[in-house]
Amino acid sequence: MIINHISIGTKDVVAAVAFYDAVFETLSIKRTHYIDGIAAAYGDSFEFWIGCPCENSPTNGNGSHVAFNAPNTEAVDNFYKVAIENGATCSGKPNLRPEYGEGYYAAYVLDLDGNKIEAVFNQF
Repeated sequence: MIINHISIGTKDVVAAVAFYDAVFETLSIKRTHYIDGIAAAYGDSFEFWIGCPCENSPTNGNGSHVAFNAPNTEAVDNFYKVAIENGATCSGKPNLRPEYGEGYYAAYVLDLDGNKIEAVFNQF
């Protein structure tokens, strides 16, 4: 693995933690760190962090997103459903996406701060 971690900014750490706790439960991803009101991390050897921006001025990563592995298509479907129920915006309903490869099944949502996140199961 060449990446150590990914961090994205949020306007509200408490709300973001509640959102990601619910959404990541669908993918069996656990929260590993919490710095009260400042930041949180998920994962073990590779971490996904959410937190207040250092300069307190978030930026939009136009075109960027983070993709999380799902164990099966049902987990992708559940990820999407739970994310929407917790305030996310649809950015691509669960479906096969042959343009990315045979058996590539994914869903995309925008989190509470507009960050694009994806759940993917590659069937082949």
